[in-house]
Amino acid sequence: MTEVVFYQKPGCAGNARQKKLLKQSGHKVIEKDLLTENWRDKPDFLRQFFAQLPVADWFNRNAPTIKNGAIKPETVSAEQAIELMLEQPLLIRRPLMQVGEDKVAGFDQQQVNEWIGLADYSEQTDMEACRQADASQCRHD
Repeated sequence: MTEVVFYQKPGCAGNARQKKLLKQSGHKVIEKDLLTENWRDKPDFLRQFFAQLPVADWFNRNAPTIKNGAIKPETVSAEQAIELMLEQPLLIRRPLMQVGEDKVAGFDQQQVNEWIGLADYSEQTDMEACRQADASQCRHD
């Protein structure tokens, strides 16, 4: 059993599916609220979750300010990205997960399986995608 600190948006259906898979895989999930976490006091800690990703992939693509074009992740520097996320936590790609000192952003099923192991990994579903038939109706922001 691995203890996974799981930063989520409460009520997010995608995060609920992800946590369920982790628990079914025998992992202990410690839930934290991504939106109320005091990131302002620990911007360097937040940045560690994105160490292996290009800056544009740090963002939650369903955040309203990204969907309406006010923020264009491809044009933002790492420093700007963190500052924007400190101001608007909805911009943070989720979930953020930590096991020991290792940190990741998002739920790439293959990556999570290689990292800590997942039950029923052969299913290969996209655990970050909105399952709504019309993604515009998804409340996954």
